[in-house]
Amino acid sequence: MDKQTYKRFTDAHAPHSPIGKNCLCAFVVGGAICTLGQGLRDIYGHLCGMDEESAATLTSVTLIFVAVVLTALGLFDRIAKFAGAGTLVPITGFANSVVSPAIDSHAEGLVLGVGAKIFTVAGPVLLYGTLAGTLYGVIYWTVGLFF
Repeated sequence: MDKQTYKRFTDAHAPHSPIGKNCLCAFVVGGAICTLGQGLRDIYGHLCGMDEESAATLTSVTLIFVAVVLTALGLFDRIAKFAGAGTLVPITGFANSVVSPAIDSHAEGLVLGVGAKIFTVAGPVLLYGTLAGTLYGVIYWTVGLFF
């Protein structure tokens, strides 16, 4: 089978994705998560009298906690199925990517299950994010020496 025949075959058999609907769902859910985060930050800052940094930190912790609880209850996957990329707002998506493998492997024990598999999804992100940050920092520092 040549490339053109294969492409026609896959195009005919692949499910067609409603791009407009998917974008709208991602936008609405992602926006709702961000709005929730901003609302929490305002509540912690204004109503609870916290300084900006403390309010931002507690907002992050709260969003992580909510994402972990929703993942543990099996609700995060349902929301993600509806919203697609909208749930990948960094902090909630990252919390889900750490907790999901841990929950799935808890039956194998704390060391060989949870401990060994907790970062299977998030590990590469942490590794390459740290390496990229270090590389960019070295470049920034080196450029700063000359200018």
